[in-house]
Amino acid sequence: MPMNIGVAGIVLLVILGLLLFGPSKLPQLGRAIGTTLSEFKRGAKGLMDNDEKPEDKKET
Repeated sequence: MPMNIGVAGIVLLVILGLLLFGPSKLPQLGRAIGTTLSEFKRGAKGLMDNDEKPEDKKET
């Protein structure tokens, strides 16, 4: 998985997105991806918090 996309790669991705989805759908698509990522982060943080709490209860 390449981590160094560069400016040319980003421009190519934007042009490809415009061709596939059109300019009217891109904001909706970006919003949906952002919402999905924030829910995933919240869920992952909740799982990590749940893993830490039982350790605290074992000490008491």
